Amino acid sequence: MKSKLFKYILPVLMVVTVYDSNAQTHQLKKLWETDTVIRVPESVLPDLKKGILYVSEIDGNPNAVDGKGGVAKITVDGKVTNLDFTTGLNAPKGLGRFGNELYAADLSEVVVIDINTGKVKNKIAIDSAKALNDITVNDKGVVYVSDSKTKKIHRIENGHASTFLTNVSGVNGLKAIGTDLYILGGQKFMKADSQGNLTQITMLSCGGDGLEPVGNGDFLITCWSGHIFYVTADGKIETLLDTQEQKINTADLAYDTVKHILYVPTFWAKKVIAFKLTTVK
Repeated sequence: MKSKLFKYILPVLMVVTVYDSNAQTHQLKKLWETDTVIRVPESVLPDLKKGILYVSEIDGNPNAVDGKGGVAKITVDGKVTNLDFTTGLNAPKGLGRFGNELYAADLSEVVVIDINTGKVKNKIAIDSAKALNDITVNDKGVVYVSDSKTKKIHRIENGHASTFLTNVSGVNGLKAIGTDLYILGGQKFMKADSQGNLTQITMLSCGGDGLEPVGNGDFLITCWSGHIFYVTADGKIETLLDTQEQKINTADLAYDTVKHILYVPTFWAKKVIAFKLTTVK
């Protein structure tokens, strides 16, 4: 879809739900979008110090073992610098980072990439995995990865994989914060403690995809269908964007907590879009 049309429909799509008279509401303003050259982008991971966004590229069938996938690099102002930073992957989706290692969820294995060169350092096979999806890494370097087909969340520590949770229907987005793991499982937004005990935070109107903390206890959450939500710490939901009718997907987003900028991959639309999050009182 042409950017002119997107700019035209955007104001209509800024629907905000207010739950009480004292509630803050939020809205999005589009800053930029790339050309439609990114080959089915699913996840964005920022290196804000370097002004870089790493973008996973499926490049075709999201379930195919075809070696066509990879990781691209673009700048934080939307300039594409390297579409082939990492190549030879299959259908990479979620991205995570610890130190100089970039992690990519690649169907049945987690690929470890040298973040300085883009070269693959290692591949960690996940037993029984079928559709690895999102990745998050905690401050100790422990990696969590979801498998949307087997309903499992796996844990990787010191290169060794184990199963952390099972029977999480529709599991997708993950975010490790301290000792807690925030989880999108279908329409449920949940939190697991270090022992895997689950607490439900709220219910979405669609299956959740990506989630990022705002920095004040609240979260930004996407549904792949084309929705972006602002979810407060106590579970109240505001709809910020709905592009479902225009068939513009909103996959696994990234967020700059200082500049309040969202970076959203659009999957089949083959571009990344940046939005500014603002508060309306």
